[in-house]
Amino acid sequence: MTETQALQALAALAQATRLRAFRELVGAGPAGLHPSQLCEVLACSPTALSFHLKELSHAGLVSSERAGRHFVYRAEFDSMNDLLAYLTAHCCQGQPCELSTVACECEDPPSSAH
Repeated sequence: MTETQALQALAALAQATRLRAFRELVGAGPAGLHPSQLCEVLACSPTALSFHLKELSHAGLVSSERAGRHFVYRAEFDSMNDLLAYLTAHCCQGQPCELSTVACECEDPPSSAH
C-alpha cells in the first residue's frame, strides 16, 4: 500500500457514518449486507448511504456485487489488512509484535449461482 492509498482509505473512514458502515460490513463477514440492511442499522436514508458507500468503494475498502435485483456490499478485507500492515510496518522498531497477527482471515464469499 502506498502512502496515497493509505491516506485515501483513512480519509474515507474519517466520517462517522462511513466508519459505522465499514464496521458493520466487517462484522457481516464475506456474506456482506444489502443496502436496506445497512440503512436500518445506521438509521440513514438510502441516498445518504449510497454516497457513503461510493466513498468507501472509491477508497478500495468496500466492493459491491449484484445479487438478483439487489446489490450486496462487502468489506474488502485484503485492503483493510493492507492498511493495518501499512500503519504497523515500523511498529516495535521493526521487531515482530502481537499486532502482526490481527489480519482477518475470513473466507471468500460464496459465489452467486444465477
